[in-house]
Amino acid sequence: MPATAQRADGSVRRPGGKSQAAPRTLLIACGALAREIVFLTRANAWTHLTVACLPAHLHNTPQLIPDAVRRKIRDARGRFERILVLYGDCGTGGLLDAVLAEEGVERIGGPHCYSFYAGAENFDAMMDQEPGSFFLTDYLTRHFDRLVVEGLGIDRHPELLADYFGNYKRLVYLAQTEDPALTGLAEAAAKRLGLAFERRFTGYGELATFLGGTTTRKGTEHGDADHRLLA
Repeated sequence: MPATAQRADGSVRRPGGKSQAAPRTLLIACGALAREIVFLTRANAWTHLTVACLPAHLHNTPQLIPDAVRRKIRDARGRFERILVLYGDCGTGGLLDAVLAEEGVERIGGPHCYSFYAGAENFDAMMDQEPGSFFLTDYLTRHFDRLVVEGLGIDRHPELLADYFGNYKRLVYLAQTEDPALTGLAEAAAKRLGLAFERRFTGYGELATFLGGTTTRKGTEHGDADHRLLA
């Protein structure tokens, strides 16, 4: 069972016990998670966290993610008590995990953000139910035109739509927030792709649980708190 429980407002309740200072922690994260991480850190006053985001467009060239993460880790050595990574495997084919094993750094579990937002078991169940599922998060919904339509060249070459999405049956919007405007955008995206639409509210899922775990001291030494968002 997780040691934290997520409330509706994004705050995380931890079991009672003796309070002690959380270790200064660097989170190396995908830029697609920046808004959600900042929200959670502010909602929970996790002032011990520093967030360093890599560009979200690295997902278009996942082979570049492992070395980009390695550089961030090495640049941060000696400045933090703990370094954690907020990436799934994200199409690196295990190369990111190999880098993290070499560097002795932990990452959030799961193959991608869809899995840790929905929860691994729930995500697997959705895929078992309909393997032809295309997923959007809040971030991807906001930037659907830029990342999907323009990013895949569908705006310039409409004939590519069938090539990219011909085997998909439904679009599943994994919603982190209760936002009718975003739901409308996601539904419009499904219509644009010619897919059935389904919305599932996930909240922040395992992302909140993972971040909540940073408040415990696991072999770290005492240090001052720090929280800022690095470009």
